[in-house]
Amino acid sequence: MLIRAGYEIRYETEVETPMLAMLSIHPSRHKDLQTEHRIEATPAVPIYDYVDSFGNVCTRVTVPAGGLTLRCDFTIEDDGLPDRATPDAIQHAVEDLPDDVLVYLLGSRYCETDRLSETAWSLFGHIPAGWERVQAIVAFTHNHIEFGYHFARSTKTAWDAHQERQGVCRDFAHLAITLCRCMNIPARYCTGYLGDIGVPVVDAPMDFSAWFDVYLGGTWHTFDARHNQPRIGRILMARGRDATDTALTNTFGPAQLVGFDVFTDEVPARD
Repeated sequence: MLIRAGYEIRYETEVETPMLAMLSIHPSRHKDLQTEHRIEATPAVPIYDYVDSFGNVCTRVTVPAGGLTLRCDFTIEDDGLPDRATPDAIQHAVEDLPDDVLVYLLGSRYCETDRLSETAWSLFGHIPAGWERVQAIVAFTHNHIEFGYHFARSTKTAWDAHQERQGVCRDFAHLAITLCRCMNIPARYCTGYLGDIGVPVVDAPMDFSAWFDVYLGGTWHTFDARHNQPRIGRILMARGRDATDTALTNTFGPAQLVGFDVFTDEVPARD
């Protein structure tokens, strides 16, 4: 199937302000593009990309005095299949994990493994290691946190979400990632597009979404603690240890977000 996706985002500032943006799709999805994926800026200012240590495309731009609008509109092909389930995927012993996977066992800015380790083992220590344990963590997180856009807070960590029991999709992901890491299951944070495709349409503003991957059986598997069900049409943008590594934008100075419009729609099939 084909999906049309994109955004229009505007920042305003009184002085020139450097910005780092992670608004491109992940290189792993480039082969699926059916139209050009290009970030356009108004006014036209210099933009250039580089690839960070996690393999994400990062964009450097300076917001001019007055402000800047960034927009993108593209069509991408998707297999239309829900997230893959592999119930027999095993959990690896830590000593058997690849070197580059070990970083996803460690605590990070939003994932305080030291504060949630005892809780994790008390809740999930009796559950068989592997897919069943991860699914138990996802179900717990899904039921533990109440979703609401008004619960969003840029400083909220996994510990905060666990204590407050409220949050947005990134808080679900952070808590589930942290609990997985506490149980010696490598987990990484993912962000991207996820439209209401294959599910009832939700009457809420479209936003970018957060989910996570876990390393089981020698490969990475997608899980989503907010929805707690396989979904269709994920378009990965970035992944890393947590939201620090995948922030949509970082501004290095005073800048105000004044416009934010995201769209993700299935393209109707032609007769």
